[in-house]
Amino acid sequence: MAVFKVFLGTAVMSTQITDVSPSNQNLAQRLGISLTEYQHICQNLERVPNYAELSIFSAMFSEHCSYKSSKKFLKRFPTTGKRVLQGPGENAGVLDIGSGWAIAFKMESHNHPSFIEPYQGAATGMGGILRDVFTMGARPAASMNSLCFGTMDFDRTQSIVKGVVKGIGDYGNCVGVPTLAGQTLFHSCYNRNPLVNAFTLGIVKANQIFRGFAEGIGNAVIYVGAKTGRDGVHGATMASKEFSTDKELERPTVQVGDPFTEKLLLEATLEAMKEQLVIGIQDMGAAGLTSSSFEMAHRAKTGLEIDLDKIPARESGMAAFELLLSESQERMLLVTTPEKVAPLKEIFKKWDLHAEVIGKVVSGNRVKMTKQRQVVVDLPVELVTEPLLANRASSPPVDLKQRWFLDRNRMLVATLQSKFQSLIEELNFANCEPLITQYDSMVGNRTVGGSQDDAGVIRVREMGEKEVRLALKTDCNPRVTWLWPREGGRRAVSECAINLAVRGAEPIGITDCLNFGSPENPEVIWQFEESIEGISEACQALKIPVVSGNVSFYNDTDGKPVYPTPMIGMVGIIEDKLPLPHSNFYSTQLELALIGPVEGGLGGSLMASSWFKRECGQPEETDLALLDRMLKFLQRLRKKKITYAAHDISDGGLLCSVLEMAFHSPYDCTGVDLHIPSGCDLDRFLFGETIPRIIVAYDSVERGDIENLASQAGVVFTHLGQTNDSSIFAVKQGGAQVLSSKLPDLKSAWNQKWKKFFK
Repeated sequence: MAVFKVFLGTAVMSTQITDVSPSNQNLAQRLGISLTEYQHICQNLERVPNYAELSIFSAMFSEHCSYKSSKKFLKRFPTTGKRVLQGPGENAGVLDIGSGWAIAFKMESHNHPSFIEPYQGAATGMGGILRDVFTMGARPAASMNSLCFGTMDFDRTQSIVKGVVKGIGDYGNCVGVPTLAGQTLFHSCYNRNPLVNAFTLGIVKANQIFRGFAEGIGNAVIYVGAKTGRDGVHGATMASKEFSTDKELERPTVQVGDPFTEKLLLEATLEAMKEQLVIGIQDMGAAGLTSSSFEMAHRAKTGLEIDLDKIPARESGMAAFELLLSESQERMLLVTTPEKVAPLKEIFKKWDLHAEVIGKVVSGNRVKMTKQRQVVVDLPVELVTEPLLANRASSPPVDLKQRWFLDRNRMLVATLQSKFQSLIEELNFANCEPLITQYDSMVGNRTVGGSQDDAGVIRVREMGEKEVRLALKTDCNPRVTWLWPREGGRRAVSECAINLAVRGAEPIGITDCLNFGSPENPEVIWQFEESIEGISEACQALKIPVVSGNVSFYNDTDGKPVYPTPMIGMVGIIEDKLPLPHSNFYSTQLELALIGPVEGGLGGSLMASSWFKRECGQPEETDLALLDRMLKFLQRLRKKKITYAAHDISDGGLLCSVLEMAFHSPYDCTGVDLHIPSGCDLDRFLFGETIPRIIVAYDSVERGDIENLASQAGVVFTHLGQTNDSSIFAVKQGGAQVLSSKLPDLKSAWNQKWKKFFK
């Protein structure tokens, strides 16, 4: 047995130990295991775990793997429905889309690695979410991302943006999966803790879904993919603690990805599945071989025997704990019958990948692992996979009511031009084309429409003559969630649903990526619980199940958490051959209408943030019953088979939404005359962000039909104005012009903001 030094962050223990050296409380604490947890382990084992075993508990008891602080709250999500084939608990959720086909999708975070090493952190995040999907038997068809970066006055923001975007683009483009849509936000709370959330959706036959079960006594356990190195060791533990500016960044805990190997692994795995050579399968993600082996045994209620010497390693002298905890990329764990081992190995050999039998499924409930013929791990499965749940304290922030104060008098005395200018200068109101052009959105020949539409859309070619398209969207408003977490949860779901509906889709399912600070902070737990309640309320009202997701805690630096960011990824379905609605002004002779409340709320709005230089005001509560009626209105509008454009109103309010439709118009000279109804609060009308409000643009002859549909659906129709062939954006109230700007100048400023990141 090799003797080695234990590397924990920047500290190297002076005592040299082996994998089988007995552990102690001090070592457990250094690996992130609490005294209570260590005592629980020792009592149930009736002995002290050795170092290799302690490393397993360190990873599996980490927040990243165990969900020990969040599990009880996640049970509140609605997870069933007529389309649900697989809910939370597997590598990805699965929904039935008809005609014998289904979709698998999931969203995951790679936040800490992306701050330490932006390129590899983001790239390996993409690799991991792709594997989560194709382990279900689904061929990846589309990806999205949600990115939260710091501000431009932070010295690392530009390099982080460049590295993250290039990492996502290089990996996804090489594997051949289009990146369709996403959301990118900038805020100072993310300066030292960016959020990188990756989403992938794949298409699979409904009767050929694979799961992570180590079933069948005597079946072979097979390691497939790339070799194992030391990269990513203790990565799950690193992701379960706060950052500190006075400590060296832990680069060895960041994995290194190879998208070309991922492509080979994808094709080999899908071929083996097609040949019915796979019984169970799981990606070696967080905690590597440890999580995949124990979780597969746990689901099947079996035991495993594994010989660690048979693991293909790219470095000599690797200790057992390194082989177990390495998060080297592009690796999977498979289970198959003995007679299928040879043909399975042939497939992976053809794709130039390793496929080695490293163990077998056994009866009982223990996982035993040997190295150099010595037992280094002998643990009961449930003790590893069912850690003690944390009972965290919860309390709202003491300054919550102060956060809700918004000085309306200060806004009322300011000129409209000054408020408009503060919004136009916002980094979050910008053309995202310089960023999204780093991604290939058209590879695979499925993509419909542009990557700057309200939602990305792909064709499902597998269903033959039946026309089915899928719409995808990610969304969250951290400003609102910081001010009122429950409304932030409601709004994340609601905005996704609206974005799908304006593209003509019916929402059918959700995945989530819940990014929060330390769960040891009572305020963070309160934010988390309230956000969960808001998401649940919206999902129940709209009858949309949550089928997969991820929790990312410890997004703190020096004790300061990021804003609560419960990111939602939603999928919608379009089951007809009708053309999709436009998302821009497709003509210079259109009428404009506002559908929904005439005025919006300023609390938590982009205007309030830009004007007061802080988040303030109580956000208005989303009317979920009204939202449901709005979704039905949009479905009926599309069935009228008329030409129209639709766009949701969110960040920046109605004014920014109108400008976005104008900027994306194919006519550079498209002008807009906007009319504020008499008696309206000008700020609330133009800048308010209450959900649901949308803009519809249409030919004047269609006005009567659209107004009638709105009335029937119980949503308010308000005439807004019209487009014209000038190049002027004009706002009028009571016949008087209150704002006028040249659209080419506004568009030029909008175009330039994000180009600085990619010079």
